[in-house]
Amino acid sequence: MNEKEKLLLTLIEGNPFMSQQELAEKSGMSRSAVAGYISNLIKEGRILGRAYVLPGKKGVMCIGGANIDRKLQLHDEFLPETSNPAVSSQASGGVARNIAENLGRIGLQSCLLTVVGDDTEGSWLLNQTRNFVDVSASVSLFKHTTGTYSAILNKQGEMMFALADMELNESVDIGFIEKRWGTIASSEMVLLDTNFPADVLSYIIKRCQSEGIPLTVVPVSAPKVKKLPPSLEGVTWFICNKGEAEAYLGMTIDTEGDYFKAAKMITQKGAERVVITRGDKGLVYYTVYKEASAILPPEVKVIDVTGAGDALVAGIIYGYLKGSDTEGACRIGITCSSLTLQSAHTVSPTLTKGKLQQYFSLYY
Repeated sequence: MNEKEKLLLTLIEGNPFMSQQELAEKSGMSRSAVAGYISNLIKEGRILGRAYVLPGKKGVMCIGGANIDRKLQLHDEFLPETSNPAVSSQASGGVARNIAENLGRIGLQSCLLTVVGDDTEGSWLLNQTRNFVDVSASVSLFKHTTGTYSAILNKQGEMMFALADMELNESVDIGFIEKRWGTIASSEMVLLDTNFPADVLSYIIKRCQSEGIPLTVVPVSAPKVKKLPPSLEGVTWFICNKGEAEAYLGMTIDTEGDYFKAAKMITQKGAERVVITRGDKGLVYYTVYKEASAILPPEVKVIDVTGAGDALVAGIIYGYLKGSDTEGACRIGITCSSLTLQSAHTVSPTLTKGKLQQYFSLYY
């Protein structure tokens, strides 16, 4: 959006019923120029036509990966170089998709902007997701295969290793995002994972900063965190685990002090609030407002760790948009995460706003 379009938007905000001639007189532009800029603003979704209705900010736009999750959990301890008995399952997955579904389940409107293949898996994935999420911005790409994530879990349900086929996401470019920016800009907050190419991530971060759109960034994995730019100016929340923080900063985290040092370093790169998770030891957070603390999680019976981090992020966003302070938002996030740990599903089918409130009161 250029300066003249910004000026016209400001004038329209003051009086949505202003005619194009009046806009021309107040802006110092010709009427034909105003008509052209108005047409562009309508195409971008920044105004909704006569009488230049401005779209209201609502919900969370989740941008990033959606894929098929396949999990195999061992019955016994892993033995190398032989066949190991296991039980397999398949579910909807992808960090942005999982967070969007968690948000929908706890009562926040969410929208998913992702790409899937034009195959059976892609159709199934979007159909499963639309029960809780607006998927109208998502696209099925012709002659592409839907992404897959395959995790091997030990008998305790903890991930041993995982393999991801996400080549599909490399087809997303800045033009793809620009065409959908009107929808993105109408959100209360943007959630961005790091599945898309580095230049796309940088573009979204910079544009959210320039337009004052709250932004949460989730790195996805240690290799993919390296796609992020050196500057995180414009990032409202940066939520990562130990390995992702180490990879992004090029440091080793050993002690509790190292966690706080790392979180502070990420704020110095521009992020407003930083959360680093510590598995069964909870999380630490540090903010540019000099808030810092460690929060321990409640003791729960862990069935499967997959998806717990995504539920944490959804809970934090929920708390933040509902007016909680940093500490409160993180506690809400831990409650969502703890409920997910007790489920065999990547996104717990029993997670609701009522259950979140019930267990938050029980845990905190």
